[in-house]
Amino acid sequence: MSSTLPQPNRALPHAARRTAGRPPSGGGLPGAIASEWTKLWSVRSVWWCLLSSVLLMGATAGQLAIYVANGNTDDEPANDRGVLAAGRIAVDAVELTQFAVIALALLVITSEYSSGTIRTTLQWIPSRARLLLAKSTVVAGVTFGTGLLLGGLGAAVAAPVLGEWGRFELGETVGYALGLAGYLALIGLFTLGLGAALRSAVGTLVTVFLLLAIVPTTLRLPDLGPLNAIADALPGSAGLHFLHGESDPYPAAAGLLIVAGWVVAALLAGLAVLRRRDA
Repeated sequence: MSSTLPQPNRALPHAARRTAGRPPSGGGLPGAIASEWTKLWSVRSVWWCLLSSVLLMGATAGQLAIYVANGNTDDEPANDRGVLAAGRIAVDAVELTQFAVIALALLVITSEYSSGTIRTTLQWIPSRARLLLAKSTVVAGVTFGTGLLLGGLGAAVAAPVLGEWGRFELGETVGYALGLAGYLALIGLFTLGLGAALRSAVGTLVTVFLLLAIVPTTLRLPDLGPLNAIADALPGSAGLHFLHGESDPYPAAAGLLIVAGWVVAALLAGLAVLRRRDA
């Protein structure tokens, strides 16, 4: 007796047969971004990172402002820095504060590997490129906004402490805050790329810390030209050149481009690992 059961796959249109049995696409890029945005704010550690960055900026900016005021009034002329923009104090304070923001950025990817939720994420968003782009969009937006907040906060804390040794002009302060925000957004993306490649929160944090702080300082200790050149090409040194508006050993804009180059390299490495290795 012949079967009268329908043949679903044959009855489907060609376009429908091609997608039958595949996991959902996650609503395209907008859906992926919305999903990553929701996941980010559902992680309690993210809020602690933001709070830590605010506290670090306030405390560090206040302390640096005290150093400037005291240095200008002591008996050592070498300590005098003169009148400083309050926004510059916020930029100086970011050398320490940035690590709270870095911790936030690495949680976006490494927390999923540690908890195993990356498997669910990849079922919802099977395209590795789309997933990394969505995470990058969220990280860039949050770290940029955090940078604006920290820049304004650092300047607001520093201004009254500096007193007569401080200069608080709105346009200048906004310029420093925008530069700081751009730098933190790039460093956040750099951290995200490394996190996708290394898949370890500790490994990513140690690597970023070495590249931003330890290795450049170590290379400069002998004060040798080739080693200094290598140090200047690292993301931490290039970012500080950009933030401080220095022209030596290269223009500030070149520092920004160097950091951007490191970001692209890290994201490409992370994408390669995502495509090559299973979750």
